[in-house]
Amino acid sequence: MTRKILFTRSLLVAGLVLLGAASAQSAVAAPAPGQTGAAPAARILIIDLRRAVQSSKVGQSIQDQVNALKHQAQAELNGEAQGLQRDKQALEQQSAILAADVKARKVKDFQARVAAFEKKLNGRGQLIQGGMLKANRQVEDALGPILQGVMQERQATVMLDRSAVLLAPNAIDVTGVVVQRLDMKMPSVKVELAPLPAGLAQAAAQQQAQQPPQ
Repeated sequence: MTRKILFTRSLLVAGLVLLGAASAQSAVAAPAPGQTGAAPAARILIIDLRRAVQSSKVGQSIQDQVNALKHQAQAELNGEAQGLQRDKQALEQQSAILAADVKARKVKDFQARVAAFEKKLNGRGQLIQGGMLKANRQVEDALGPILQGVMQERQATVMLDRSAVLLAPNAIDVTGVVVQRLDMKMPSVKVELAPLPAGLAQAAAQQQAQQPPQ
């Protein structure tokens, strides 16, 4: 979903912020006695943020809850969808014998019902996305101090997401360590239906409007 992409990008930005802070500290640090003014060698850490979240207990908990909410929505709306399908077939069968004005009225009424159902369906989907987004933000808040702690312990100057790294033979992968600490700090989080932020809701509505009718 869009939310996953946004969440991964947000975490990557957080990693770049850490990189900027560490670089600034290195730049202002005075060289030790006997050393030249040359910058110290970078100590690079790599993390696969997507895999860390997906394989963590809280990440799996979020996904399980989102799937359950989708199945619940499907069960609740399935009867209405089947009813619309039956009415569509009946209208098609009656089309040849209906008077033009009666047919036009029935078609208009049916289209209004379909539009209302699609609005309800899209609304529920956005509520599920909003709940997932809210839960992921809580995970993001928990990850920030964990990443900072790992950098300080390893005396690292750079932390990069694996998706942004082409080659780094001397880098240390800390994904496993981060997963362990995230599991201890936040093994689960409640996913509840929540509205999407206005900007994301508008983008989702525009994307839905651009899709061809079924």
